[in-house]
Amino acid sequence: MRLKAFAAGTIGIVLSLQAALAAEPVFPPASRVGIVPPQDMVLSKRFTGFENEERAAAITLVEMPAGAYEQLAAGMTKDALRRQGLDVTARETLKVGDATGILVAGAMTGPVKGRKWVLALKGKDLTALLIAQVEGGKDGYSEEQMRDALTSVSLRGPISLEEQVSALPFRIADKAGFRPVRVMSGNAALFTEGPKDTIEAVEQPIAILAVSLQPPPRAGEPREQFARAALYSNEVLKDIVLERADSFRLKGQDWHEIVARAKDRASGEPVVVMQTIRFDSDRYVRMVGVVRDEKREQVMPRFRTLIDSIDMNP
Repeated sequence: MRLKAFAAGTIGIVLSLQAALAAEPVFPPASRVGIVPPQDMVLSKRFTGFENEERAAAITLVEMPAGAYEQLAAGMTKDALRRQGLDVTARETLKVGDATGILVAGAMTGPVKGRKWVLALKGKDLTALLIAQVEGGKDGYSEEQMRDALTSVSLRGPISLEEQVSALPFRIADKAGFRPVRVMSGNAALFTEGPKDTIEAVEQPIAILAVSLQPPPRAGEPREQFARAALYSNEVLKDIVLERADSFRLKGQDWHEIVARAKDRASGEPVVVMQTIRFDSDRYVRMVGVVRDEKREQVMPRFRTLIDSIDMNP
């Protein structure tokens, strides 16, 4: 009897320990934001967060500057979110540890139907934005499961830039003299050349490399139209005039490249922009390089070296 009682007690301790470990937040590589993900959700290879493709569900984790919280909170009104395709049905103010936040939930009203949850959380030195969604018509997750996952959010201390770069879904064999200064959303990085990390009026060349979170246009679809729309959708350039736009094959893949003249929207400084997109079967990688017009001959070839050297992680 004592042996049985001891064995039963040991099993209970093991099960309790397993449950405690299972409840520990999981942090994606180089992310300061972690959660206890819902059952059967795994770390995404496409973005910083978790997903379950069979259930058409995902939770994206985004790190933002601490000062971004007030702007996010001001934009989380019913009317503003309705214009963005979310019909809010629930809203609450939360306190998670030392952090405060706002959680809204509702129905997606855009082309893709389903449910969505948005949590903005203000920490001591960063703002965390968590976006969860389950597409309609799928055997997804319940309201309770998604809320439990979002409110399990945990924030940790700063991660080195080197570690953030190493966690990107691509490797860069040749940085062409540029250096990384910022990683964004776990799938994009900003590079520059020069002493400053914050660049104003394009005083230093900048290049942004990003892997898409969505599939690329399929072969045969108008990729040139897609590429032009991507370029014109930016918010930092104006008066864009195309010099050339080319589609080509390189390393067994389809590419599209645009070179254009433009002006920096804030300063009016004349610049040259190169946008190069490499289309993979299930994703695409995009580089946008911007340099002042007088430095184009020295810098533009290096933009090409940068994008050509990318190796996508499997």
